[in-house]
Amino acid sequence: MRERVEERHKRVLRLVREHGSVRVSDLATELGISVETARRDVAALSDAGLVRRLHGSALWPTARLSPREARLARELPPPPAPRGLVLGMVVPAAGYFYPSVIRGARDAAADVGARLLVATTEYDRDQDRTRIDTLIEAGATGLLLTPSWGVDGPDPGDLQELADLPVPAVLVERQVPAGSPGAEIDRVGSAHADGAAAGVRHLAALGHRRVALLSRATHTSPALRQGYRAAVGSLGLPEDDLSPAGGLGPGGADGFERRLDRLLDLARAGEVRAALVHPDSAAIDLLQRLAERGLRVPEEFSIVCYDDELATLANVPLTSVGPVKGAVGEAALNLLLRRLENPGAESSHVALLPRLKVRNSCGTPYSVVDGDRLGGRPTRTTRR
Repeated sequence: MRERVEERHKRVLRLVREHGSVRVSDLATELGISVETARRDVAALSDAGLVRRLHGSALWPTARLSPREARLARELPPPPAPRGLVLGMVVPAAGYFYPSVIRGARDAAADVGARLLVATTEYDRDQDRTRIDTLIEAGATGLLLTPSWGVDGPDPGDLQELADLPVPAVLVERQVPAGSPGAEIDRVGSAHADGAAAGVRHLAALGHRRVALLSRATHTSPALRQGYRAAVGSLGLPEDDLSPAGGLGPGGADGFERRLDRLLDLARAGEVRAALVHPDSAAIDLLQRLAERGLRVPEEFSIVCYDDELATLANVPLTSVGPVKGAVGEAALNLLLRRLENPGAESSHVALLPRLKVRNSCGTPYSVVDGDRLGGRPTRTTRR
């Protein structure tokens, strides 16, 4: 029975991935096809962005070039602008954090005439592979990926799937442990640890000598704990870390209610009068619980929330540290375009600083306009 073209292309991709670089004549011999057929297969896969074609050879997109290949590549004319590209994006959800990330990526794709297809997994990690396959079948030649890994990070199976991706990809808001398979993959995310440290420094600058951290168990919380601990350590403040030490416990509980009650007890006793809280919904919950106990914000307790999705909707508008989500999506898309245009480029790990936005929940006399960079001085202020 004659082999289908799609099956032969899969065999070509498998060989190129295994060897990094394969001559077309060797592909023909290995697959038992004519050199002309192998050449057509390589051309088709190259046009789809799945392999790189260079002087009679097929190269895996992320393979490092030999000195000779690098010299030949420099002699080629520059690649055409990537207009008409179809790219894919997989995110855990279309709500809360990710709409701004998606918009940033879509705007960047539109700037070069590319189309971005978006799929969601609803945090079901079994759907990651299905969504990826669907996007590739729809013509996506590169991917932006936010896998539905656990809060504690990827397991070996997740990393192997990442290493086996048939098209170039950029991780978005996900980390790969150093030394693991796939650690060299391009990635873009928020510098959450720096953002947490900025929130602590802001509260300390207002005179607070104890600042608590209260966080639900999320993918962001480990970095927040890192930044919080670094900040209180450098400032010589005691550590009041009420965030979860690991992932979710039995039944998916992260002990948040117990931790919230502990913070309320400390506030009522006057021991802690400031907190960095993640996410915004938890900060609003804290604000309401404080009011129920007769504690006023900001007069008797100061709050900085981390995320800035709902901060302005609280009864007392909340000072926030917010990731620049649109910029994350834009940077990830541009990094993917760079990888498609130059598969041999060095890998990049990009972390964008969040923004501190001062509102009413800290008792300060000024309100910094939205858009000021983390750690920067306000460019315009208004009296409350």
